[in-house]
Amino acid sequence: MTRCHGNQLGRRGFLAAGSLGGLGLTLPQLLMMREARAQIKEYDFIEAKAKSVIHVFLPGGIAHQESFDPKPYSPLEYRGEMGTIRTNTGEVFSATVPNLAKCADKFAVIRSMTHGEAAHERGTHNMFTGYKPSPALVFPSFGSVVSHEFGPRHDLPPYVCVPNVPNEYAGSGYLSSSYGPFALGDDPARSRFKVRDLNLAGGVDAERFVRRKSALEAVNRRFASLTSADSVAAMDSFYERAYGLLDSPEARDAFDIDKEEDKLRDRYGRNQAGQRLLMARRLVEAGVRLVTVTYGGWDMHANITNGFRSQMPSLDVALSTLIDDLSQRGMLDETLVIVSSEFGRTPKINQDAGRDHWPKVFSVMLAGGGVKGGLVYGASDATASEPEDNPVSPEDLATTMYHLLGIVADKELMAPGDRPIEIVDGGEVVNELLV
Repeated sequence: MTRCHGNQLGRRGFLAAGSLGGLGLTLPQLLMMREARAQIKEYDFIEAKAKSVIHVFLPGGIAHQESFDPKPYSPLEYRGEMGTIRTNTGEVFSATVPNLAKCADKFAVIRSMTHGEAAHERGTHNMFTGYKPSPALVFPSFGSVVSHEFGPRHDLPPYVCVPNVPNEYAGSGYLSSSYGPFALGDDPARSRFKVRDLNLAGGVDAERFVRRKSALEAVNRRFASLTSADSVAAMDSFYERAYGLLDSPEARDAFDIDKEEDKLRDRYGRNQAGQRLLMARRLVEAGVRLVTVTYGGWDMHANITNGFRSQMPSLDVALSTLIDDLSQRGMLDETLVIVSSEFGRTPKINQDAGRDHWPKVFSVMLAGGGVKGGLVYGASDATASEPEDNPVSPEDLATTMYHLLGIVADKELMAPGDRPIEIVDGGEVVNELLV
C-alpha cells in the first residue's frame, strides 16, 4: 500500500531526481511534488458511496450458529436446537431471524470474520478500532476517526452513541477528546425519554443563556492564550457543539423520537432494539455521520436457546424494519449498516447448554452504503470452528468501511509526540462485498 507519509525513493527514483536536477528541480522539490501527486491520487478522488454509518454492536459475543451461520448437518451438540430457515435468496439462516430472512436480498453476511482475542475487552477493542490492543497507545474508535476526518454536519454531532457510550474503546483514543461521542444518556424506548443536556436548565431563559455563553467565551479566550493543552481546546470544542445543539431547533428535532408516526414506531417495536434503531435512522437522516447502537447481552455461557428466544425476536424485527425503512426513504444506498459483535461462540454446546467465547470465526452483517445485497461472503467449516474460505480480519472490515466512506485507511494521523499512526494498519478492502 502507498503510505501518506514517508518518502521512499529507490535507485531509479534517485536517477530521475538527478536528471530533473539539471532542469532546475532540487531533490526536496521533487519529493514534495511526488508526495503531493500521490496524495491527490489517493486522497482527493476517493468516491464515497456511504454518507453515514449505523454500527449496531451486540455486546457479549453473539453466536454465529444461532444467527447467520447455522450448521444443520452437524451433530446436535454442534448445531444447537434453533433450527433453520430459508432466505429469499435461497441461503439458510437460523430460524431465529425470520424477518431478516425475508429481506436477505438487501444485505450481505460475512461468515468468515476472524481474530485471536478471546477476552471481551480485547475483542471489543478489535471490532471498534480495527487494531489489536496495545499497551503503548489507545486507538480511536471508528466514530472518532470519522468525526476527525469529516467534522459535524447540519449542527449535529458527527458521532453519537445510542443510548450511552458502550465501552472504553468507543472513544477518541490518541485523538483529541473533542472527537469523542455524544451520548443520549437515556434510552429512547423509555416512555419519558429525554436526551441529556439537550434543553436549557430550569430557570434559564434565552436571554440568560446568551449572557452565560458570552461569559464562557471570554474565559475560554483567556485560557486559550495561556495554554495549548488538548483538554482546554477539546472542552471549548465540546461547548461550541453543545451550543449548536441548543441554538438549532432542527438539531434538537433530530433527537425527538416522538415526531415519528405511531405506526412506524410500532413497526420497529416498542422495545429497546426497535426504538434505538429508529433513533439511529432519525439521526443519520438529519446529518449525523456515525451512530453506534448497542443492544442486548449475548454472552450466553448457559441456556443459549432461551437467551436467543428472549433477545433475538425484537432485534430481528427492528433490523429488518430499519433496512426496509431506509430503502423506502431512498437512504439505504448512502447509509452503511454494520451489525457486529466482539467474537462468536464455541462450536460445541457446553455442559450448561450454552456456548463459550470463540474468536476464530464469527459472522458480521452489512447492508447499504455500497454493499452488495443478497451476498454471503466467506465460509466457516462444517462445525463453525474456523474459516474455510476467504477469512476477513477486523483490519479488513475497518478498511472496507472507511473505503465506502471515502477515507483511505492507511492515511496517517498524528498521535502524541508527533508520531504518525495509520488509521488502520494492514487491512485490505474486501472488493467482493462492494457494488
